[in-house]
Amino acid sequence: MNILSQLLNKPALPAPKRQRRGIEIKSSREIATMRQAAKIVATVLKEISGRVEPGMTTLDLDTYAEQRIREMGATPSFKGYHGFPASICSSINNEVVHGIPNRRKVIRAGDVLKVDTGAYFEGFHGDSCITIAVGTVAVEAERLIRVAEEALYKGIEQVKAGAYLLDLAGAIEDYVKANGFTVVEDFTGHGVGRNLHEEPSVFNFRTKEMPNEKLRAGMTLAIEPIVNQGSRYVRILGDRWTAVTVDKKLSAQFEHTVLVTDTGYEILTDRTAV
Repeated sequence: MNILSQLLNKPALPAPKRQRRGIEIKSSREIATMRQAAKIVATVLKEISGRVEPGMTTLDLDTYAEQRIREMGATPSFKGYHGFPASICSSINNEVVHGIPNRRKVIRAGDVLKVDTGAYFEGFHGDSCITIAVGTVAVEAERLIRVAEEALYKGIEQVKAGAYLLDLAGAIEDYVKANGFTVVEDFTGHGVGRNLHEEPSVFNFRTKEMPNEKLRAGMTLAIEPIVNQGSRYVRILGDRWTAVTVDKKLSAQFEHTVLVTDTGYEILTDRTAV
């Protein structure tokens, strides 16, 4: 989850009391706690991916996610964050990010459903997002989902101490463009740890707008490419949260919380490990 206050036409909020400045390098103890927070997130998303079926509502998924997060001893990272009212972001088809769960929003066969959630456990956050093909989806929708997930791993493969943020950003951008899709530039990944959003911003495209930070062992990053079928541009709906594609075409997103190591990386929100 990544919120841009300016894009949402929201005034910048004062930093939470726990907010720290600069890029944090986590200790081995802190990393161990983050593994637990991330495992909770991975577990919830894996369970949701197996539960989704046509006829459910996005509120059904939110209720389930909050219950499971709390059962595992954590609290939902998103609920109440800058006023967000739910434990997951649920975005369908041309909804890009930050969709608000709703009892009237029914999930249908053929939908492209994004589910993003986070868990706060013993002082640290885990954050991850998946895109789910509900039933049988159109061939092009299936390809969009596949490319978005593969783009995430193209970026992750660049992660190791001594590499740079734009190494992973360029790998993501190149792969998405080579497959005929576009990268949303209004939202980025971010550092994650004691706070849901920490420095640095983790771009999915090449830019000179932010420092090209060198990665160091102990950094924890939420890498989250958002890939559109058509235009990369988005607009915000009247709820001041939900972003949608301007051309009404589909969007897909995947995200992992990733630890930088001396020799590479560790995917903390790896769903295959739960």
